[in-house]
Amino acid sequence: MDIREVSFSYDQQKDIVQSVTTKIEKGKITTIIGPNGSGKSTLLSLMANNHCPNKGQIHLDGQTLNTFKPKELAKKLAVVHQQNEAPLDLTIERLVAFGRTPYQTMRGGDKEEDERAIEWALSSTKLTDKRKVPLASLSGGERQRVWIAMALAQKTPILFLDEPTTYLDIYYQFDILELIRELNAVHGLTIVMVLHDMNQAVRYSDIIIAMKDGQIISEGQPNDVLTEENVRHIYDVSVTIRQDAETGMYIVPVGI
Repeated sequence: MDIREVSFSYDQQKDIVQSVTTKIEKGKITTIIGPNGSGKSTLLSLMANNHCPNKGQIHLDGQTLNTFKPKELAKKLAVVHQQNEAPLDLTIERLVAFGRTPYQTMRGGDKEEDERAIEWALSSTKLTDKRKVPLASLSGGERQRVWIAMALAQKTPILFLDEPTTYLDIYYQFDILELIRELNAVHGLTIVMVLHDMNQAVRYSDIIIAMKDGQIISEGQPNDVLTEENVRHIYDVSVTIRQDAETGMYIVPVGI
């Protein structure tokens, strides 16, 4: 995916995203970080074609993003939004099956292919044994796995996740991030996600895009992007960068 000089404003006055140019690398985990209001979730939304740029263009597989038909695009990329809702009496299996919607036609769909995709999605997220369980009985972290499974059922090569660890306790934060890493390593998915936690971004990303005031301040490998100087500029806080023999680089906030 290529993003070229993209700008976007909700009110036609102040650009939330300003002249952003970047490229999403195939087969990598790319994480967008930045303070609140920096434009990171808006950029992800533009990349998912939920909004159309006021200026610039986004290309996927050589085609302008907003020229794709909805079902056609839904076979290329799937999105897990920050907030999701569904009837609580719905079973896991039934919700995951909605991921096959892009493949349905007036005559129905390929039932065997749908079943294979659903089985794979449930297996990949370790939900097979809970397939008949209603959403109401699940914890927040378990529900997040279900939403990811529904996205996987679309069988797309690209997966977007907007703040997938928000509202989760520390166990499920790492549970979800380990799942995301596995989906990339084992199944080769290209993943783009928005995160708030810099240390999680360092640990689970191949590439980091750091934003502030709608612009990309730095992008590249985590240790090149999250320097003490860059973090101070992006977040207006002082930090110390340290190295741990087991976890590698980690960031310690010092003050403002």
